[in-house]
Amino acid sequence: MQTATTHPNVTVVCLEGHLNAANAEQVRQQLTSAVSARKTPVVLVDMAKTESLDSAGLMALVSALKLAHRIDIKFGLCSVSPAIRIIFELTQLDRVFEMFDSHSAFETAVA
Repeated sequence: MQTATTHPNVTVVCLEGHLNAANAEQVRQQLTSAVSARKTPVVLVDMAKTESLDSAGLMALVSALKLAHRIDIKFGLCSVSPAIRIIFELTQLDRVFEMFDSHSAFETAVA
């Protein structure tokens, strides 16, 4: 379902499939672990393979973002599909999360 890889300055967490109430707690725990490990100053959530997102999944992302802010870790999302991006826009969370069109767009912005 999810994979995490660590690059020199970025931990990338790839979310796959459906992010919903059935697995939101597991996702929250994985994101919390990635952030709290402090292995890198940046955690990037790659959502290229995320098929759907519900409110529980959204709250897992918000929880990780809040933790990242508390411990001064940069937290961003990339490759968010238009169907999922609309959820962020409707909840106005697109103003809270740093979003990048792709992994390469993130790398360009950070470089």
